[in-house]
Amino acid sequence: MANTYTQIHIHFIFSVKFRQGLIGPQLRDRLYQYIVAIVRNNGHKTLIVNGMADHVHLLIGLRPDQSISDLAKDVKSNSSKWINEQKLTIGKFAWQEGFGAFAHSKLQLPKVVSYIEDQEEHHRKKTFQEEYLEILEEQKVEYNVKYIFKTPE
Repeated sequence: MANTYTQIHIHFIFSVKFRQGLIGPQLRDRLYQYIVAIVRNNGHKTLIVNGMADHVHLLIGLRPDQSISDLAKDVKSNSSKWINEQKLTIGKFAWQEGFGAFAHSKLQLPKVVSYIEDQEEHHRKKTFQEEYLEILEEQKVEYNVKYIFKTPE
């Protein structure tokens, strides 16, 4: 076969370290634009980015020439570096270690986009921790709760 054809859609979820609510309204839009630029600079397409003060959801069309882990690392490291260099939060900003990444078919995209758009409404009823565990269960991902939510020592 002469060319490579793919259709890979990934829903990333990552939280602020210790799930601190550091992504306020004044930072949110700028941060999302910055994340979109990082994704685009890596050759991928952002379908939607949204979240709450303590976490971000990012749905992208992934090109096969970069690993999911490398893209997550790039988004998290570059965005936190930018936030800290620009002094956009009080104190040091950091993302929690790790991330969630879930594959979706093209047919599932409208539902996933709607879910990400409705974060504010969704989180009137559930915490981030409840949401994340629910997604892991829905996706049938095996996990040990002991290692999911790191807390300050």
